[in-house]
Amino acid sequence: MIKHLLFYIIIFNAIIGCKSDKDSHTFFGGKIINPKTNHVILYAMDKVIDTLFLDNNNRFLGRFKNISEGLYYFVHGIENQYIYLEPKDSLMLRLNTWDFDESLVFAGKGAERNNILIDCFLEDEKDNKVFYKLNHLEPREFKEKTDSILFLKDITYKEYITEHPDETSGFNTVLNVALTYPIYARIERYPIVHLKYSNKKDFHDLDETFFKHRKVVNINKDSLMYYPPYTQYVRNYLYNSTYSLGHKPMANEYSSDFTKDLLNTIDTKISSKKSKNAFLKQTVIGHFYRKSSCDVNKDAFNTYFELSTSDEDKNHVRLLLTDNKAVHKGKKINNFQVYDFNERKQSIHKIIKNKNSFLFFWNPEYVSPMYISSRMNYLSKKFPDIQFIQIKIDGNSKDRIHKLDIKNQFYIDATSEANNFLTSKMPRSIIIDKKGIVQNGYASISSRKIYNQLKELISE
Repeated sequence: MIKHLLFYIIIFNAIIGCKSDKDSHTFFGGKIINPKTNHVILYAMDKVIDTLFLDNNNRFLGRFKNISEGLYYFVHGIENQYIYLEPKDSLMLRLNTWDFDESLVFAGKGAERNNILIDCFLEDEKDNKVFYKLNHLEPREFKEKTDSILFLKDITYKEYITEHPDETSGFNTVLNVALTYPIYARIERYPIVHLKYSNKKDFHDLDETFFKHRKVVNINKDSLMYYPPYTQYVRNYLYNSTYSLGHKPMANEYSSDFTKDLLNTIDTKISSKKSKNAFLKQTVIGHFYRKSSCDVNKDAFNTYFELSTSDEDKNHVRLLLTDNKAVHKGKKINNFQVYDFNERKQSIHKIIKNKNSFLFFWNPEYVSPMYISSRMNYLSKKFPDIQFIQIKIDGNSKDRIHKLDIKNQFYIDATSEANNFLTSKMPRSIIIDKKGIVQNGYASISSRKIYNQLKELISE
């Protein structure tokens, strides 16, 4: 109780202390319990708005002039969460990093709308368990259950907007997306997920009424492009639409024809240029990583280059393809220098000498330390005869991942020869045998194919 009282005192002092600016500024701040870093970063879309540093009491406060209404998200450590800000808000939060999302609570002007959004997020996590069972059901039963869930979501939505008549149409749209799009996304995903739990080898023949939600959704809102409930729905819809062209279910990797058809589906269905370019890039890169191989689907990449209108994106993808050509299967990997976390320079040839090795080069812009630690710990236990090495791209002595063995962690700086095959700065894995010969120059830790690739390494 005392802790919560102190929290509200923080709010009072922050807002009253800035009273002269109250009419023209928006405030965002709060208190972090058990902080992981000394700052909070506020983003709008993919742009950093500000870095807010914690004081000695782990509090932070940002003051913003002429801020636009809409979705933002803040990052602390490896966690993040979305907020909805309006001009003249005074939004304060309190959270404990040991239970990040569950402990998050808002107060101040703008709190009610953000508290219901976090409630939607937590409810969606619970729905994941519900849908694990629902996906076993046949289409008619599944649809009846989802219709019931959507009915309850609609009640929640109507109750909120009735009790909060002054909310903007912009927020009401976001609330509706937060409540319903995760359910719509699961409906779009159902045909492929259901196959896992049935003996069928092909999709059910589903009529248009099964996907009646498509009549009310909007898949061309740039302002929601980075909002997970929205992007997950759009992605599932695009994949489902592509499967409906006659493609058979695919498990480990997508065929060249499917990838090309998906890229063309994105081009046809998404009218917003910014969203279209983003989905095109995510798709062609995602399918490349799913292959977990140096083999490049040239037709798919050519289709991507034809459809994308973003020169920046296309140049980045070209760097990825250049990197892919720089390491050759069947040849000895070129030597390069890395640093350990005692800042000692070491030769990669010495580190991997006479050992089956898996080199994972990582960049936090594309993969989180939490995911890396989870995957590396799992793979190292499953394949104890393989040495799993993590190498941070553009790193320093503070970049270690704490839940992984520090002896297997290294980093490279701008002078390392490894940068010759890391120009895109994107993650890559290289599988090397005991003789130092590359067996796979572009494996992927997220691909299902990685298990057989590692089994083949130790069987040689």
